[in-house]
Amino acid sequence: MRILAIDPGSTSTKIGVYQDGLTTKGGIEHPRPEIGCFASVMDQFDYRMQVVRQYLEQEGFGACGFDAVVGRGGLVRPVPGGIYLVNDALVRDLRDAVSGEHAANLGGVLALGFAELHGVPAFVVDPPVIDEMWPLARFSGLKGIERKSMFHALNQKAVARDVAQEIGRGYDEVNLIVVHMGSGITAGAHRKGRVVDVNNGLNGDGPFSPERSGGLPVIGVLQLIEEGIHTPDELKAIVARRGGLFSYLGSPDLREVERMAAQGNLKARLAVDAMIYQVAKEIGALAAALDGEVDGIVLTGGVAYSASLVEQLTRKVRFIAPLYLRPGEHEIEALLAAALRVMNGEEQAKEYTGGAA
Repeated sequence: MRILAIDPGSTSTKIGVYQDGLTTKGGIEHPRPEIGCFASVMDQFDYRMQVVRQYLEQEGFGACGFDAVVGRGGLVRPVPGGIYLVNDALVRDLRDAVSGEHAANLGGVLALGFAELHGVPAFVVDPPVIDEMWPLARFSGLKGIERKSMFHALNQKAVARDVAQEIGRGYDEVNLIVVHMGSGITAGAHRKGRVVDVNNGLNGDGPFSPERSGGLPVIGVLQLIEEGIHTPDELKAIVARRGGLFSYLGSPDLREVERMAAQGNLKARLAVDAMIYQVAKEIGALAAALDGEVDGIVLTGGVAYSASLVEQLTRKVRFIAPLYLRPGEHEIEALLAAALRVMNGEEQAKEYTGGAA
């Protein structure tokens, strides 16, 4: 059995190959001036296909056939969690960027491109627009505005399954709070295998992060527009890419910010402490959403490599439930494991129809 996994990011393409029990992982970095030449994400398709081909040839897989290809899920229409066969409807919605423009939209399209070369199925897994929220979680407080589910679904679900296994139970038997901390931060309440509440980490909801603003006071945002300080389009970019630590300190790199704090920069110390404070509050809120029935709190993502941050956060929330640390991203492993479950008959791939089931 040989499976190819493709995980496109904004400036990189991660690749994994599963072959008879062994996994090979790697990736290609794309210089910003090079990737910035493309007008849209989908314009990068041929370029990314070529770099993946080159990588496979360099690693000795150029002449190999594959039994399946799996890609990172993109911003399609809201769907329940699971593994989806790449079909015409899914490709159309990825190309049309129906839920937003993101490099992840290339995942399913690239997977299909390679799958067609080998005459095998293509899948995507747990796209970021998974929507399993229960009705109460959708209320925003203003009619006409609904809270939406958009989060690090692939990594959150992968580490949740792993922790459930460590606990000795199935993912659909436990209640977990999973916090992915990267350039954006999303915290999800995983109740018996479904993410029933989660903040939208991309569009201004939840804690602030290294480069995203999180939730903002509405009147303050309106004043920025009314006073001509920022246009709505500028604010959208700031909220998603130039907020959080970047806004306060001019850098989204937590390691650099922590060095600043260690050297006596009080502003840096306070900003990091405030981010930890907001994450802890989000965890506490989700514990209440789960009626206090929490089997574990899982910390994951690149920020979870910071020992001092994890220690501070642990002190604030350890009264709720045991903590489990899964630093970094586990997306390639999650993609390959999901495709393998389908190919082994352990799980059935779902059909994407262009609407939530």
